[in-house]
Amino acid sequence: MSATPIRVLLVDDDALMRAGLEAILSSDEEIVVVGEAADGRLAVERVRELRPDVVLMDVRMPALDGIAATREIVAISDSRVVIVTTFEDDDYIFGALMAGASGFLLKRTSPEMLIDAIKAVAAGDSLLSPSVTRRVIDRMAALPAGEAVLDDRLDALTPRERDVLEQLARGLSNAEIADSLVIEESTVKTHVKRILMKLRLRDRVQAVIFAYESGLTRPGPKVD
Repeated sequence: MSATPIRVLLVDDDALMRAGLEAILSSDEEIVVVGEAADGRLAVERVRELRPDVVLMDVRMPALDGIAATREIVAISDSRVVIVTTFEDDDYIFGALMAGASGFLLKRTSPEMLIDAIKAVAAGDSLLSPSVTRRVIDRMAALPAGEAVLDDRLDALTPRERDVLEQLARGLSNAEIADSLVIEESTVKTHVKRILMKLRLRDRVQAVIFAYESGLTRPGPKVD
């Protein structure tokens, strides 16, 4: 059990949805809902005031939409944002992740999965289904080769860390990377942490995007 509860802010313009989410999350003693917001602008204000660990963010809202609000929240705080929406739309997914969201969930997600998601993101993991990861990779792989310019931050990585980043950018899990590179899974986890720290990235999703935008990785065979 965590030493302190995970502090969560609920953001949705539907009061009934907020009430339902609070009921679900309040059933777990490791999570506490510290506040609510009915639109993106108020969400940014609440984050400044409450400093939650995790923000559950709807996409379609008045005043400021969830993607724009995510961008502002990531810029002003260490709060991690999980998009929770009814719409599994590529533009929403990619827009949210590029804005700095650490995860993307559909509102039909089960209560158990929602709670697990909150804990995973609070622990520093990114939260994406394999299908969503595949969409991100496909979108980045579609960039014309001429748009990618090698990023100087790559120089900070060791050859092995570059290998791990390339595998990560293909959508492989830690276990799959370990198998591919013939190293222990615990070693992969250590490499991933160092990669994120050196490149100043928040999570694995941003690492995937960075690998393509930096020119380290270019389109290749799809991973099932």
